[in-house]
Amino acid sequence: MPPKPKFTKEEIVQTALQVVSQKGVEALTAKELGDALGSSSRPIFTVFNSMKEVQDEVRTAAMHRFESFANQKLPDMPLFKQVGMQMVLFGAREPKLYQLLFMQENRNAVSFDDVFGELGPTAEACIGLIRDEYDMSVAEAKLLFENVWIYTFGVGALCATRMCQFSEKKLGEMLSTEFQAMMLFVKSKSGETQ
Repeated sequence: MPPKPKFTKEEIVQTALQVVSQKGVEALTAKELGDALGSSSRPIFTVFNSMKEVQDEVRTAAMHRFESFANQKLPDMPLFKQVGMQMVLFGAREPKLYQLLFMQENRNAVSFDDVFGELGPTAEACIGLIRDEYDMSVAEAKLLFENVWIYTFGVGALCATRMCQFSEKKLGEMLSTEFQAMMLFVKSKSGETQ
């Protein structure tokens, strides 16, 4: 009979998430996690088969934390811009989790479509918002989303790596400028095809 787990799966994942949030994904080792739990690493492996399983669960938990953060409403701001602002602010406030979610090497990605599938339900929700608010086709909304997301990702990466720090006001201005420029671009592409 296998030993009774000393910690629940949720306790291990939340502790691992805390380790990654404070020290980065490279610090998530069996020894470091055991130390954070106040035990040896042995109890981890009564719940998980490998550290890869732990890492996968931590990534899922980090995405849930990001989505919860992104869903917080900001006053007097269009919904799509709110998502972008929350993404950048998440990079500034949770730099290690931002790096885990959005700055890991992806050797399988060839195009943005490959990345899009990993962005979770937030991406689909954004495209729906764009279509509804700006009366765009799916292709137009996706083109707008792709380009604005790439810009927003870059600003978030600058914040997450502490290369730059921007005030919330400045971030809002930057994202608005990019959105307006991309909106004009998408509309001009649409006009070309008509």
